[in-house]
Amino acid sequence: MKKPSVSFVIPCLNEEKTLPYVLEKLVKVKKDHSKEMDIEILVSDNGSTDRSITIAKKFGARVTPAKERGYGAALDSGIRNAKGDIIVFADADDTYDFLESPALIHKLVEGNYDMVIGSRLDGEIHKGAMPFLHRYLGTPVINWIINLLYSKKFKIRDSNSGFRCFRKDKYLSWDIKSKGMEFASELLIKALIHDSKMEHVPVSLYPDKEGRVPHLKTWRDGMRHLLRILFYGPHLFERTGLSLFLFFWIQLLIGFFAGKVLPIAGMNLYGIHSMVFFSFMSILGLSLWGTGLLIATKQPRISKIYQTILDLEEDRLFFVLLSGLGIISLAIVWIFLQWKKSGFIFINFEREFIVATNLSLTLLIFGLQAVTAHIMKRD
Repeated sequence: MKKPSVSFVIPCLNEEKTLPYVLEKLVKVKKDHSKEMDIEILVSDNGSTDRSITIAKKFGARVTPAKERGYGAALDSGIRNAKGDIIVFADADDTYDFLESPALIHKLVEGNYDMVIGSRLDGEIHKGAMPFLHRYLGTPVINWIINLLYSKKFKIRDSNSGFRCFRKDKYLSWDIKSKGMEFASELLIKALIHDSKMEHVPVSLYPDKEGRVPHLKTWRDGMRHLLRILFYGPHLFERTGLSLFLFFWIQLLIGFFAGKVLPIAGMNLYGIHSMVFFSFMSILGLSLWGTGLLIATKQPRISKIYQTILDLEEDRLFFVLLSGLGIISLAIVWIFLQWKKSGFIFINFEREFIVATNLSLTLLIFGLQAVTAHIMKRD
């Protein structure tokens, strides 16, 4: 049986203080497991100006330059340059113990998995290794969102783990785009979208070495993760937005046809103030739905509704917009005529005005969203 070929890919930017610890462990792994696997140690350098490159070469690592800056860019460059069929990556800060890496590789090979995640939350997190917010808020929230949007059977338990093992051919098929820290989230999302076979292995996490400044920026990188996760989930905006729009638009119509305040469960509903609120919430729902439509222009797998709108021929799109403008114009004319009948003095048709305004805004916003989506899909 042919030995598996494994490439350890280490992204590096000025890591001279910690890189020796990492490489020393990798050299030991290579020596101890040389009979069962062919091992390559690759440092993907992201523009280091310290002694990192010299140190890497001293330990026998292959150094490849990653010209584009960013954590994801460095990893992607290293993975593409790697010679192994199996990739293992972790940071150069020695917070992950590479002596634990054989467990990930064996799990991948023996279980025929596409990716194995080193789960810190299932392993041992040493004191001071993970900030409170990261452990009990950031990572659990990201786990929940990814599982909600993309998971079918397999549930992600540590979405922010930077210690992973996967097959290179699968990685290339996932077509990862992220260049920053959000690379970690996109890697999971693409694997889930492609129904990849995945598993977790418990790993340890150690605190940063004294004097090392982490590259991670909590709020900036957290927001990047969230935006990347939402970028592949137009269905979230579609379902949430459409549900809000339909529910509150129906409430608006009930208020219009009821024509009076209705006491329900101790509350006076369907008066003017309620109708203004219903109108606002329906427009909010439409805006969320439209956000999903814009995101859908960049995604290969979208709903039939979004696909139908994006596939509209330009002449049909024009007539849809023209029809919407016609309805808006009729609503404005109707309001003007009602005002004229009263001699251009105050008349009591607040309900009609709210519904007419809501209908006009709905058509206007939908038209703008459709046109914007057609502009964006041309890129």
